[in-house]
Amino acid sequence: MQSVRQPAVAGAFYSGQRAALSAEVMALLAAAKPDPGLHTTLPKALIVPHAGYVYSGATAARAYARLAAGRDTIRRVVLLGPVHRVPVRGLALPGVAFFATPLGHIEIDQAAIDLLTDLPQVVVSSPAHAMEHSLEVQLPFLQSVLADFKLLPLAVGDATPAEVAEVLEALWGGPETLIVISSDLSHFLPYRTAQAVDQKTVQTMLALEAQLTHEQACGGTPVNGLLLAAKHHHLQPQLLQLCNSGDTAGDKGRVVGYASLALTARHPHEH
Repeated sequence: MQSVRQPAVAGAFYSGQRAALSAEVMALLAAAKPDPGLHTTLPKALIVPHAGYVYSGATAARAYARLAAGRDTIRRVVLLGPVHRVPVRGLALPGVAFFATPLGHIEIDQAAIDLLTDLPQVVVSSPAHAMEHSLEVQLPFLQSVLADFKLLPLAVGDATPAEVAEVLEALWGGPETLIVISSDLSHFLPYRTAQAVDQKTVQTMLALEAQLTHEQACGGTPVNGLLLAAKHHHLQPQLLQLCNSGDTAGDKGRVVGYASLALTARHPHEH
């Protein structure tokens, strides 16, 4: 078994040099000041975009900046994102011991994997992870905001929201466990059309309605699974930022939508 999943999009989606990447992420986090009046309770789950940092990094940083208070509390990150290159049935583990980025290695949480052994929708597919960017682009943010954590990465393919929710329930844990769902919104619509479509998508998320299509969100499957679990656990969703590539580094003729949301327990000690 290959022991380390090497970065596939370093130098493309984000800087491939350690010092430059660290500076890039820290600048994005520093600019992501929480709005006054937003809940500052540590989130249980985040929904974040996964484009190149020049496009969606500022939107993702708005979510990751909310984790500062959990730097020493969060020990396990359950990270789900959609497959873009290699189709898979179910939710795929990578079959490696570490994920690497220019900022260092992250240990895969074997104890968490053991919690999933009886779930038939969980498979192992190193090819599904090898070139997949949806999970990788989240890692430098996590490495920058958290102290000492292990990772449980799942590349989500053909699965039902209930199958995803069942996996999340098995891993839910307490305040030591953070769930991160990686998803962009609409793809390649004109600017104004995308704004309207994405606004409707976000309202669906805020209502915890697990009915997103892949046209609304490329990570619709893992997002839907989270929304099911969030409703069960009475989490409170909150929109942190909504924009598209026409607002950042792209033209307005064909844009990709990005949103970041935090989902928080209504009562801080509720698991």
